[in-house]
Amino acid sequence: AALKDGLRSQVSAALKEGRVTPTELCQRCLALIKSTKFLNAYITVAEETALKQAEESEERYKRGQPLGILDGIPIAVKDNFNTAGIETTCASNMLKGYISPYNATVVQKLLDQGAVLLGKTNLDEFAMGSGSTDGVFGPVRNPWSYSKQYKEKSVPKSHSEDEESNWVITGGSSGGSAAAVSSFTCFAALGSDTGGSTRNPAAHCGVVGLKPTYGLISRHGLIPLVNSMDVPGILTRCVDDAAVLLGSLAGHDPKDSTTIQDDFKPFELPNLTDVSKLSIGIPKEYHAPGLSSEILALWSKAADLFKNAGAKVVEVSLPHTRYSIVCYHVLCTAEVASNMARFDGLEYGHRSDKKESTESMYAATRREGFNDVVRGRILSGNYFLLKQNYEKYFVKAQKVRRLIVNDFVKVFRSGVDILLTPTTLSDAAPYTEFIQEDNRTRSAQDDILTQAANMAGLPAINVPTALSERGLPVGLQFIGRSFEEKQLLTVAKWFEKQIQFPMIQLEEVKRHDNGVFQHQKSASFS
Repeated sequence: AALKDGLRSQVSAALKEGRVTPTELCQRCLALIKSTKFLNAYITVAEETALKQAEESEERYKRGQPLGILDGIPIAVKDNFNTAGIETTCASNMLKGYISPYNATVVQKLLDQGAVLLGKTNLDEFAMGSGSTDGVFGPVRNPWSYSKQYKEKSVPKSHSEDEESNWVITGGSSGGSAAAVSSFTCFAALGSDTGGSTRNPAAHCGVVGLKPTYGLISRHGLIPLVNSMDVPGILTRCVDDAAVLLGSLAGHDPKDSTTIQDDFKPFELPNLTDVSKLSIGIPKEYHAPGLSSEILALWSKAADLFKNAGAKVVEVSLPHTRYSIVCYHVLCTAEVASNMARFDGLEYGHRSDKKESTESMYAATRREGFNDVVRGRILSGNYFLLKQNYEKYFVKAQKVRRLIVNDFVKVFRSGVDILLTPTTLSDAAPYTEFIQEDNRTRSAQDDILTQAANMAGLPAINVPTALSERGLPVGLQFIGRSFEEKQLLTVAKWFEKQIQFPMIQLEEVKRHDNGVFQHQKSASFS
């Protein structure tokens, strides 16, 4: 039970009581980052900066003046958030070597509360992907590939095959952040979520992934993919910790006009004992093609769990869901084309050596700086935005988006409190199998259950639920009403408590440094 207590009751208390110091905590996390380097979860490890921040935190604890729950807590940040003094690459040649002059608002808020920034995590280039396999720094490996649970279930043909080709993907595009949290190298991480990029890897890596309501957390300093859908995401090992991070990050930001105007009051999640007043909706359209029988059975079992506990469980319909992925593709690529125009080689980032003309330099810079996936989305988006296509594609997609939003409005107005759906169609695919299909096909398949929440701007959370027959994590998704994060997280916490998801048993980490691993267990950040 202690393994689910998390930041609020365990780590913060240990730091206040002096049972562990921020420097010790930081050093142990840095040691784990080194021992799990094979996961490729981090692009940049800011060891010197992190240790300095930890020392400053230690001084505050000695004076009895910690800045809050997050003071001295090691965290990681996806490498598409700007960080002053630390390279921000978006896993692209276009931004290799780029150091931002300012911090993203979410990063600054964490630092202002004493959090220790360990480094920047790996992703798909410019967050375009669903496997964390398409970045210039190489793919991220799922920590569960090296877990005792997976190894006991998988039967490789040979030892070499086991090591080289049997590992599975993390999902994406925030795969580095999910892997970092899952492998105990940090206690929480920031991701971004445009179509499921926080919830998808959270499901595959067995961690909690929260996509807040659009506008609740500032996007300032998050390098944009799709402005109308992007939100900073939160990855932790339990729901309570997600609530702690949310309380630290949410609220109005004068630098982001899309944020809420009202002040956000942080909340502590109650322990829900009575779910009889809850109405849980099961959207029939989420029984999508390709949904594995294993996940379908798990989804039904979860619905029964709520029903047996006294909640009202009803089937609901979101009829325009079937058009959602096509609509998403049009709107996503159109906004990508617009956002990527800023990378021209003039002001920052990569610049080609070709100097015949300004136009040739632009073209060469973008050809050299972007991978095929990014270039493909730019081309698609510009096609949809052509004068002769604008009404036919972009405007029509905006109208369909409104219908999708209205579907959710109708369901919630009917009395449903929370929607329960699968997060992914199956458990994590082996890397060798995953790369057989192109990025666009994979993204269309993997985003099908998650991107509608982004289209509607609704809060959604992945809760790790069970291990598949292959010994890999499977998660379920809860979708709530706009700005009703407290209700969403309270229900997710109740569910988390009922199912008692098993902790990853990382043999490699235990072999490397048993003391570090045991500390992580006893400090209960799972």
